Amino acid sequence: MKKIAVVESFFEPHHKQQIEAAAAKCGYAVDYYLDGVLPRERAGEYEIVYGMPDRSALKDMTQLKWFCASFAGVDRYVDEALYPNSAVLLTNSAGAYGVTIAEHIIMVTLMLLRQMQPIQEAVRRREWLPPLPMRSICGANITMLGTGDIGATFARRAKAMGARSICGVRRTLKDADPAFDHVMTMAELETVLPDTDILVMALPATSETAGVLNRERIALLPAQAVVVNVGRGSAVDQEALAEALNAGRIAGAALDVFVPEPLPKESPLWETKNLLITPHVAGNMSLGYTRDKDVEMFCEDLDNFVAGRPLTHLVNRKLGY
Repeated sequence: MKKIAVVESFFEPHHKQQIEAAAAKCGYAVDYYLDGVLPRERAGEYEIVYGMPDRSALKDMTQLKWFCASFAGVDRYVDEALYPNSAVLLTNSAGAYGVTIAEHIIMVTLMLLRQMQPIQEAVRRREWLPPLPMRSICGANITMLGTGDIGATFARRAKAMGARSICGVRRTLKDADPAFDHVMTMAELETVLPDTDILVMALPATSETAGVLNRERIALLPAQAVVVNVGRGSAVDQEALAEALNAGRIAGAALDVFVPEPLPKESPLWETKNLLITPHVAGNMSLGYTRDKDVEMFCEDLDNFVAGRPLTHLVNRKLGY
C-alpha cells in the first residue's frame, strides 16, 4: 500500500482520526513521526510527507511525490536541489494561520497604542500611574504589506474596529479582500508611508521582500507611526528601526520575527525604546483552531492529489510562496 509520513508533534486523537479516514479513502497507509524526525532508512518509503521534516532529509525521500508543509513560510524548502527530483510538489499551510496571527497583530498594536509597556513597568514597580494619552485603531490609517490570508484576516478585523483606511501593498495589482480600501504595488509604497499610522508587515522571505523596510522608508513614516512585523525578520532593517525608535522618530514597534533567531542576548534590540518583542509566537500550532485548520487543509488537498486536480495550496518555488 502507498504510504504517507506525518512528521509533526501537535496531533490530538481527532486529528489522527481525520487523517487516517482521508488516507484510507485515498488508498494510503499513515505512519506518524511525532518527534519530528523521519529516519533516513525509512525516508524512501513515502509518496507523501506532511509536517515539518528536516530539510536535509528530503533528498532521501526517493519515492516522494508531494511534500505538504504544515507551516506557511517555506523559504527554506524552495531550493530544487533539496528534492530527489524536480517533479515533487510543494504545498504550504498558508490559510491556517490567519486567525492566530491576526489576533496577535491586534494584541500588540493595541498594546503599543494604549501604552501597555510603561503601564506594566510601573505596575512591576508597584506605582499607580495617572492616565496616559492613548490612541486607537479606530480612525487609524493602516498600511498592510502582504494581502494574503494573514493580511486579509487582519484587515477585516481592523475594519470592524473602525480603521479609517486600510491600504494593501502587494507584489502585483490584482483583486484583494474587500476589507482593503485600496491596493497598490510595492513600487508605490513610499507614497503612502507619510500618512501611515500603523504599518503591518506579513511578507514571505523572498529576494524581493528582503530589506523592504529600509532606512529610507523608515524615515518617511510620521512620528505617530507604529510598525508591526509578523512575516520575516529579513524584511526589516533592524538597526535603522532601532535608531528611529531610540530617537523618538516613530512611536513604537512590535517585532515577532528577527535576524537571527533566536535573538541573541547581546542584541541591542532588547534595550530599544518602545519596542515590543515576542519570540516568534504569532503563528505556530499554539491555537486549537490553527491545528484543526491545518489538518483540514491537508486532507482536502489529499483528495485533490489523488483525483489529479490542482493542489489548492501549491507553492511556486521560483516565487517562494
